Amino acid sequence: MVDHINVPAMSTKLQNTLIQYHSISEDEWSVAKKSSDVTVWRKPSEEFGGCLYKVEGVVKNCTNKIVDYIRPGPYRLKWDSLMTTMEIIKDLEQGCCVMRYTTAGQLLNIIAPREFIDFSYTTSYENGLLTCGVSIEHENVSPNCVRGFNHPCGWFCVPLQGLPEYSFLTGYIQTDLRGMLPQSTVDFAMAGSLVNFYSDLRKALKKS
Repeated sequence: MVDHINVPAMSTKLQNTLIQYHSISEDEWSVAKKSSDVTVWRKPSEEFGGCLYKVEGVVKNCTNKIVDYIRPGPYRLKWDSLMTTMEIIKDLEQGCCVMRYTTAGQLLNIIAPREFIDFSYTTSYENGLLTCGVSIEHENVSPNCVRGFNHPCGWFCVPLQGLPEYSFLTGYIQTDLRGMLPQSTVDFAMAGSLVNFYSDLRKALKKS
C-alpha cells in the first residue's frame, strides 16, 4: 500500500476533510472535558461508529516550532507521553511521509498498546500551518499490539491575534482503537489524553 499512494490526491482530500471539520458549527459539539486552559468537545463521527473529538488551547511559541514538535520527526517521541515508538517508513513528496508508531497502554492497560500506520501531510493554512494524517492499510502488525486506525485527524496552528508569541492550536482526532472496548471507556481515555497532550507539549516547548 505504501508504494501505491497517490500523494497529491490523498493529501488534497485529507486537507479538504480537515478544513470541513474546522467549519462545523459550535452547536454540533458537546463538551467532553474542560480544564483551565484546554477544552475537548466531541460529536458522532461520520467515518466510523465512534466520535470525532475537537480540542483547543493556546500554546506559547510560534506556529512553525509548535508544528515541528507535533508532526513526524525528531521531536515528537521525546515529549509525547502516550507515544512509545515512532519511525518514518517512507518519505514522500510535498511534505508527506508514512509513519509507524505505537502508543502506551492506558487506564491500567484496560486499553492495551496500539500500533498505527499513518500517511502524514503538513501544509500552510491561512497564516499558520496544518499538519494532518490518516491511517493506511499495512501488513506486519507488531507483536503485543492491536492495530488501531486513525480516520482523518489533524492540527491547525495559527498565531494568536495581537499576541504573536502565542499560537492557537486546534486538533481534530477520530481514532478507532478497535478491540472490544466500551465507548464510555474510549471517551474517558481520549478526552484525558488530549488534555495531557497540551500539557506535555507546553512543557517540552518551555524546556527548549
